Amino acid sequence: MVRMNKIWSTISVLVLLNLILSCGQSTQKQLDKSANALRTCADEQVLTSNQQTTIRQQINADEKAQQIERIFQQKVREGLNGNVLVAQKGMVLYKHCFGLGHFERGARDTLVEDSKFQLASLSKTFTAVGTLKLIELGKLNFEDTIQKFYPEFPYHGITIRQLLSHRSGLPNYQYAFDDSMKVNFYKKEKPYPTNATIMHWFATVKPTPHAYNVPGRGFSYSNTNYMVLASIIEKVTGKSYEAYIHSAIFEPLGMHQTFVATTKNDSLNYHRTAGYQWNRRIPKDYYDDVVGDKGIYSTIGDLFRWYRALNGDCVLQKKTLKEAFIPRSFERKGAKNYGYGFRMMLNDSNQPEFIYHSGWWKGYNTMFWFSPKDEYVIIMLGNKYNKTVYRVKELIDVLHGGGKNSEVTDDAEAEI
Repeated sequence: MVRMNKIWSTISVLVLLNLILSCGQSTQKQLDKSANALRTCADEQVLTSNQQTTIRQQINADEKAQQIERIFQQKVREGLNGNVLVAQKGMVLYKHCFGLGHFERGARDTLVEDSKFQLASLSKTFTAVGTLKLIELGKLNFEDTIQKFYPEFPYHGITIRQLLSHRSGLPNYQYAFDDSMKVNFYKKEKPYPTNATIMHWFATVKPTPHAYNVPGRGFSYSNTNYMVLASIIEKVTGKSYEAYIHSAIFEPLGMHQTFVATTKNDSLNYHRTAGYQWNRRIPKDYYDDVVGDKGIYSTIGDLFRWYRALNGDCVLQKKTLKEAFIPRSFERKGAKNYGYGFRMMLNDSNQPEFIYHSGWWKGYNTMFWFSPKDEYVIIMLGNKYNKTVYRVKELIDVLHGGGKNSEVTDDAEAEI
């Protein structure tokens, strides 16, 4: 009898292991299929030489390029240091590299097209799309709560939907913990915390840091939302955030110069810039290894690929991408709003006229701005903090005549 029980116990364990392995293999097959479809669609977005010739004439490309050149020369006079790209109808109108990747004597290097910049909060667009892809595959649900994946997380009733739209009320992890805790962690563990560290702190620190708001009550921009989403991605896929985003988005799109800051691949770090403010290089930050809310490095060329994939409905099903671009917060009147990982400027009918995300992190500031209707994109990546990166109105005026809601001027848009 005892022997039979042991046999049945062994069989049960084997069956359970088989189920676990088959589920993991099923998930990977779905991800591979999704990546292949994305790769095919992305290839189809590249214009032929004949198409470029036709479009160049239709949009007066040469005249626009001259006007754009004058605008950027003025930005350089105002201190712009970085790489820029402006494209319309799938064709690059203007791209240029202004300044240096490093300013120290003996290490100065001129920026090139493959220079890599910390995207700061622009990284959130990738985390959002990565999350939405898992929802399409049935691995996540908009109404899943954090406790489904992290039972010890102390804030209850917060859904994936609320994390994506910054309506969770979660406090910003950067300011939530006492400095003494950081010092003790530095001494006992390792110099820099990761996502797992922050999730553990939230679960164990007493008293629990105060929430900004109750879930769903209002919009409250917090980097914690996207740090948590990246952590959930890791739980669901069994991969690191870096590995998942690379295989699901970067590699299929041919974004070979784009990587997460925690990567150990030295070849990807080639032409990696440093961030500066007031002519001072910003050293590695305590929270640099926390990702999802920031932490992706990329180039103007790779971000143009990202735009083409978004504009061509490649990265997600049309209905899912449409969901991402729906404004979610109307507690305050105004043109600015937020969807799932994307900011937007609304027209008089409260529909998105412009989709964008900006960023700031330790000397880097970035802007990724596009018009779904007029099919243009403005990409500015800077590594020496300068507010002109957030000023897009003059460029919009050239591309399609401008609009009353087209200017981004305040630092609130530059939160990481």
